[in-house]
Amino acid sequence: MAALRLFTAGLFLIFMMTGCTGNPGQKSHQSTGHQAPDPGWTALFDGQSLEGWEITNFGTQGPVQVSAGKIVLGMGDGCTGVTWKGAFPVMNYEVKLEARKVTGNDFFCGMTFPVNESFCSLIVGGWGGPVVGLSCIDGHDASGNETRVLKKYDQDTWYKIHLKVTPGKIKAWIDGEQAVNFSTANRKLSIRPEVELSKPFGICSWITTAELKNIHLRKMDVSD
Repeated sequence: MAALRLFTAGLFLIFMMTGCTGNPGQKSHQSTGHQAPDPGWTALFDGQSLEGWEITNFGTQGPVQVSAGKIVLGMGDGCTGVTWKGAFPVMNYEVKLEARKVTGNDFFCGMTFPVNESFCSLIVGGWGGPVVGLSCIDGHDASGNETRVLKKYDQDTWYKIHLKVTPGKIKAWIDGEQAVNFSTANRKLSIRPEVELSKPFGICSWITTAELKNIHLRKMDVSD
């Protein structure tokens, strides 16, 4: 764990010195709070309670509460998160949510999700703050595989995160800008041990206070 934190600090320092690669895209506007899902989508969070969710018992978690239409993941000594307790699709689905970092310098949205019989995680803002990518691919986490992208994430700024899982593809967008376009054929997907309790679908932060809202799911037809 000490080596991981040392690596994280070094990566963050390099990022701050060199800047991010690619276009940062536009930041989300400050939205008005809890919103009803678009037609064809289902709300996984009612804006008032954790109904349908459970606080993930990582053992390192900070406090979790619902406040003003948001799920607040308090800073812990590792992962803090929530896990969906109900049935969840394993293919042909999309998830949209909004997330923001309040305090801390690491990922504010680690979304673990199923891909058929496997699982994977979309990491936003990891390894000291700038890393976006999938963990894990062929045993390599988001900091060390081809999905790794560097992007600066500001505190107290909402970001719209969109994940799409279809046969042979995992795609993700942040504020409408595509961050992941990964072909899964002949690749091994897995998750890091720290988020094992997030299966089948869960969202967590790492030593960071984060807020989540407007978590929506759409099950797609095969023709979509």
